[in-house]
Parts: sequence; C-alpha cells; structure tokens
Amino acid sequence: MDNVKLLDVAIIGGGPAGLSAALILGRARKQVSVIDEGRPRNAVTREAHGFLTRDGISPSEFRGIAKEQLSNYPSVTLAEDSVVSIEGEDGRFLLKTTQGMTITSRKLLFAVGMKDRPLDIPGLSEVYGKSAFVCPYCDGWELKDEPLVVISRGAALMHFAPLLSGWTKRFVVCTNGPDELSEAEREELRNHQVPLFDSSIRSINSSAGMVKQVVLEDGTTLPCTGIFFKPELVPGSDLPQSLGCRVSEAGVVSVDEFGKTSVPGIYAAGDATSQMHQAIAAAASGAIAAASVNNELNKEAWLRE
Repeated sequence: MDNVKLLDVAIIGGGPAGLSAALILGRARKQVSVIDEGRPRNAVTREAHGFLTRDGISPSEFRGIAKEQLSNYPSVTLAEDSVVSIEGEDGRFLLKTTQGMTITSRKLLFAVGMKDRPLDIPGLSEVYGKSAFVCPYCDGWELKDEPLVVISRGAALMHFAPLLSGWTKRFVVCTNGPDELSEAEREELRNHQVPLFDSSIRSINSSAGMVKQVVLEDGTTLPCTGIFFKPELVPGSDLPQSLGCRVSEAGVVSVDEFGKTSVPGIYAAGDATSQMHQAIAAAASGAIAAASVNNELNKEAWLRE
C-alpha cells in the first residue's frame, strides 16, 4: 500500500465480519481496505465450530482461506496495522495508523469485535481455548455428557445453567466468590441437582492445556474434563464511541438491521454489535452491513451523475 490511500470503505477489523464485508464490497467493485492488527480474540482456539462447510476449522486456516479468496478482487487490500485516529465526516473520513499510513475513506465499517479482560484465576490462561470455553454452541458438542465446572454467578449463571444442560447434566457451579443469587435461584439449582460452590478459586490444575481439576480456597477439589466460564469483555476499539456512535453500557455498538450506527457514514458489524458471539453470525452481519454501505455509495454516485 502507498502512504496515502483513497477508499470507498475502510474496514477496521479483520475477523469473520470484516473479511465477509470485504468480500461483498470487493465483488461490488468498491475500493476497500481491511485494516487489522493481527491479534484475533480466537487465536487461542484450536477449532471453530458451527460455521457450515467450515466446522472444526482452525481460526488461522479460516482467515487464510478468506484472504486467499479476497486476493481474487483487485479492489480489496489487506493491511496488518492499527488505526490510531479518525476525523472527518460522512463522505470524507481521514484515518491515521500506527505505521504512518494516511487513509481517506468515504465510509467506515467497524468490525473490531470484543477483547477479553484477563481474569484473575490462576491456571485459566493455560486451559483457555483448549479445555476451557465460553460458548456451548461453539464447544458444547465436544464436551457432551462430560463432568464440567461452570465459573459464573448471578443472572448470567441462571441463563447459562439451563442452556448448558442440553449438552451435559454433569456440571457443578463455582461462583468464585459471592454467588449473587436469590434464595429462589439457589433452590432452582438444587432442584436440578446442580452443586453450588462459592469459595474462591485457588488454582486450575491441568496438563498440556487439558483441565484436571479446579481447587478452591476452602480445600474443595472439583475434578472435571472441561470448564465453561463467563468472560469479562471490553470493546475491541474505542474509536466508534470517540466518533459519537451510540454504545451500550456493555460496550456494544448500537446499529440498525442494516449495520448503520447513529453517525452518518459509519457502519459496524460482528461481535462489536452483538452479544451473540459466533463466527457465522459475525460473518452474516458483515455481509449485511457491506451490502447496505454499497447501496448507499451507489445511490450517492447515481445522484451526482
């Protein structure tokens, strides 16, 4: 890429949403660049699941296939870089990157996803993505009928426990501190034979990434072959909010059904816009947002002629 680039759409983020958007826009003959720092959230994951025709693929192979297919479209470029500032407005946004790139783009599409805030649980990082997961739709099949430990509490737990029961009934709950439950909720768990432990976690013992047991501060040992836990997520970038895009308390960018944010000319897609964090859903939302921004660009060009 040159030091200055003029684009129809700058796509910030190169996960399933951003790459899917680039494919749609490349096929629509738009000048597009996907700007991604190269540190995907699912880098720790061995396999991605639930994506038809790609079930069980590694995230790195998924991205490799996507980039190979995008190479067929000369109007699409990929840059491993980070956007550090954006100014301007609909029709002319000025972006600057850490590598000194200056980009002018008519539209923006944020596909920045979410990032995990490190959890202060000894041993969790060693098993994350190998035998500890966050989404049963992605990894529940591999752990069906296995003895599991669920690390969660409060309302999130009372949503997750019934959900996980479709894959296995053999799980216990560790709240890693106060459970934040009502007595009625505790009774509900007891009625479904779900043991509840509120002692803090001392350690997660594992071998080669495969969990063996969770040890609590009170000395309780919970043998298991897998863990599901509630992650603490933060937005992948604060740029949408800095540009005035409406963002929820959870950091989710508010968009309409076509991926439009509250700021003209700015779109968003993927995990940054939803709490349903599945690759296939992110790719779909990227395609929808790309079609919407392409329609907007074509209509604007039509009216100028």
